[in-house]
Amino acid sequence: MIEIVAIETPELGDRAYLATDGVAAIVVDPQRDIDRVERVAAEHDVPITHVFETHIHNDYITGGLALARSTGAAYYVNADDRVSFERTPTVDGDRVDAGAMQIQVIGTPGHTYTHLAYALSDKGHVLAVFTGGSLLNGSTGRTDLLGAAHKLALTRAQFGSAHRLAAQLPGTAAVYPTHGFGSFCSATPTSGGGTTIADELRVNPALTSSEADYVEQLLAGLDAYPAYYAHMGPANMAGPSGADLTPPRVADPAELLRRIEIGEWVVDLRSRTAFAAGHLVGSLNFELDRNLATYLGWLIPWSTPLTLIGETPASIAAAQRDLCRIGIDRIEAAASGEPSVWAAGADLEQFPTADFDELARRADRGSLVLLDVRLSGEWREGHIPGAVHIPLHELSARMRELADGEIWVHCGSGYRAAIAASLLAARGRHVVAVDDNFSEAATAGLPVVTD
Repeated sequence: MIEIVAIETPELGDRAYLATDGVAAIVVDPQRDIDRVERVAAEHDVPITHVFETHIHNDYITGGLALARSTGAAYYVNADDRVSFERTPTVDGDRVDAGAMQIQVIGTPGHTYTHLAYALSDKGHVLAVFTGGSLLNGSTGRTDLLGAAHKLALTRAQFGSAHRLAAQLPGTAAVYPTHGFGSFCSATPTSGGGTTIADELRVNPALTSSEADYVEQLLAGLDAYPAYYAHMGPANMAGPSGADLTPPRVADPAELLRRIEIGEWVVDLRSRTAFAAGHLVGSLNFELDRNLATYLGWLIPWSTPLTLIGETPASIAAAQRDLCRIGIDRIEAAASGEPSVWAAGADLEQFPTADFDELARRADRGSLVLLDVRLSGEWREGHIPGAVHIPLHELSARMRELADGEIWVHCGSGYRAAIAASLLAARGRHVVAVDDNFSEAATAGLPVVTD
């Protein structure tokens, strides 16, 4: 019996997969921290014999090459991808045997031109298909990552690829996408958990709409994606190494202050409430949760020296693991513990937090600057009249647009507002971070309008 294990990376909204017949194991689209994959193989007591890439990834550094070298597995990458390392080139129509498993290679251009899917069979019966960034749960992968000049052609190709999968595979085949669990590589939000080809035929716009409607809807729904994506493709083409999770050197208080003073990034991983209550002047708050790598990778000027502050060494290690997946390998130094340890008497800055009820009760709302740092699509769906809209990823370059005075900053849940508040506070602005869900704005009595 063939077992398929999903290896989730919720921090980036992706999944890798290990499939085994009890004798051999194949792996599809592994993340860079391959110890997690090797642990699953060890738990099942099977060797990894084959590693497959559905495409050259744009949202993370692959662990495929490192895993293949570590295990001696054959490494399958599209023959048309001009990579700088030895691999087993594969093309549409190839068949690969791994133990009792058969893998059929299916060309599925759309997310990229050279995208592949892998149909997994046992004794000639197709059990599953690994679809990467092609057919997702109720959606498809975005088609603009190779640039605006290619997105129309890729969107049409994505439509054709979805229909090819639906026509070629049985309705009972389980669909196992890599993207679509929060990843910005998804064109639109995905839905549901497990899915099959039959399920997708009922609900997926790529399979229920005309080509013209699908293309129009997908292109209209595309919003900004993280800036660090620009670095992932070239790194993956070059052949990245595995993760180096050696703990960073411990920084003393004087070093933290010096690094801030010379313009490096000192990132405080503590909760946004703890940061607001007291932090080093000039440090930035990226709370350690599933959004850390996405937003830190999006906002930090690439190759800027990075130092971390966390509650414990374990929190530093968790952040380091998250960041290595997007190619932020070099953590200059780190400090952990209570503020009395890493601040050592240095002045700590504070700023207030609030919710939408407090904003609604503020009688002189016209005297403050209300800053909305959500994405453009979120803004169009509903916003507070009079708010200034600057998406978080544009804030550093557009701070001069903000009038003098107190700035109340909000997002959808409070996470991005805390980041924005820390960026503004580091520039000397007087801020209030709205730590609340935007859905509560209307409940608080604030008007919400749509474009």
